Amino acid sequence: MTQFWLEHSQQATVEAMMLDSNAEQLTQHELPEILALLPDLTDVRILELGAGIGRYTHHLVKKARHVTAVDFMKTFIEKNEKDNSHYGNADFIHSDVTQLELPEKSFDLIFSNWLLMYLSDEELLSLTKSMLSWLRPGGHLFFRESCFHQSGDYKRDFNPTQYRTPAQYNHLMTSAIWEKEEGEIKESFGFDIVMAKVVQTYITMKKNQNQVCWLLQKVTCNKLVHRGFRNFQQFLDNQQYTRQGILRYEKIFGSGYVSTGGLSTTKEFVDLLNLSSGQKVLDVGCGIGGGDFYMARNYGIEVLGMDLSSNMVEIAMERAIKEKLPLVQFEVGDATKRMFAEESFDVIYSRDTILHISDKLNLFRRFHSWLKPGGKVLISDYCCGEMPWSPEFQEYVKQRGYTLLTPDQYGQVLEKAGFVRVRVEDRTAQFSQVLKTELERTENMREEFIEEFSEEEYNAVVTGWREKLQRCEKGEQRWGLFYQQGNIMHKGLHLGMVENPTQFCPPT
Repeated sequence: MTQFWLEHSQQATVEAMMLDSNAEQLTQHELPEILALLPDLTDVRILELGAGIGRYTHHLVKKARHVTAVDFMKTFIEKNEKDNSHYGNADFIHSDVTQLELPEKSFDLIFSNWLLMYLSDEELLSLTKSMLSWLRPGGHLFFRESCFHQSGDYKRDFNPTQYRTPAQYNHLMTSAIWEKEEGEIKESFGFDIVMAKVVQTYITMKKNQNQVCWLLQKVTCNKLVHRGFRNFQQFLDNQQYTRQGILRYEKIFGSGYVSTGGLSTTKEFVDLLNLSSGQKVLDVGCGIGGGDFYMARNYGIEVLGMDLSSNMVEIAMERAIKEKLPLVQFEVGDATKRMFAEESFDVIYSRDTILHISDKLNLFRRFHSWLKPGGKVLISDYCCGEMPWSPEFQEYVKQRGYTLLTPDQYGQVLEKAGFVRVRVEDRTAQFSQVLKTELERTENMREEFIEEFSEEEYNAVVTGWREKLQRCEKGEQRWGLFYQQGNIMHKGLHLGMVENPTQFCPPT
């Protein structure tokens, strides 16, 4: 690696840093995009790894309390120090990051741009543990890498870079654990994924989706909290939403969809939003992106699809290449931790996802802050009937890790979050009818399904759908729809609980 960079660092320029003759133009667009993804930098201590000539150092030092910039190429770090030391709040270290030693819990943010792809898996795992030790609890790691293949156009006689897949980074970075003993207390720390997404600049300027960035957060992980997995994201990707499981769901719901009713309910619900060209929509729990492609294609809107399952997003990104819709972006994101500027979106849309989230009030308050004045929200979600529940339903909810509310309770939480004129509809009858249609369709393609998947998976699907129908008939499992209507001039909740939405008279 030293040999590789000695060859490409004869001149300490941005072109050499990025290995791209178009580096200046790329930087103009890429740099503000990357900086906008970072947590608030005010008064924080930042460790910048692979700082190079200071493309980002120059901006970080203007906001942070202190920046420690590290690079293993002497010519690069010397230029960085020459250009940025006058700010008086930065240290510049010439070092190989694999040999770096720093005090524990001394940084709020670690920032790395194009570094980890130059490390072996063993080196990366070791560095990740070190970064966990250097960060304060709750601190963040931001990194950006080239995945799949190179991006720059510089000629390379040899190239020792490791072009991992995003899934490989997800696994490596979240599997590392750092343990700390203080007296009789032993704590373990790991990283949770807050966000992972493609850098849009490279899609726009190069039609290139291989530039991916992540925001991770240091969290305690003293126990396996989700059915043998360290965090909920790992549970989703390894159990409930494996790639095979997702494709199986898609077979039932229809191409592009993993939520109740597929395209038919998507058309019905999206029509309620009165979308118009140029609006921005956030889809929380986007699945494999069918609804997002539908909205962008038919209404000319920008859509950001977010899902905590990296398997879902990986499939969605594969489909995005075929769809050729630059208005649609996808990211692995935790809506309970993700940060957006206030008034970023015109609409927040979510289909059968928030059942996984226990603190719905805090999430809806986030939604409220992310919406523009007059912004709208539309949510469909699994709900429940009044307690007491049967032992079977209790076990189902526990086994899935759901947090369910009655439709009315759901509306009350939205009210506490500050929304106004949200219509609350009990759609259980429609849910049951859709389940019957999907079940019949699955039974009619039994042989095809078994050939594509297996008889065991076919039986699991048919049994699962029949059990859902039974729970609905008992009144224990319900389905709610929540959305805003009318010309909303501000965000604040007028509720109308509806058993039969066709007979509802909208409030004036």
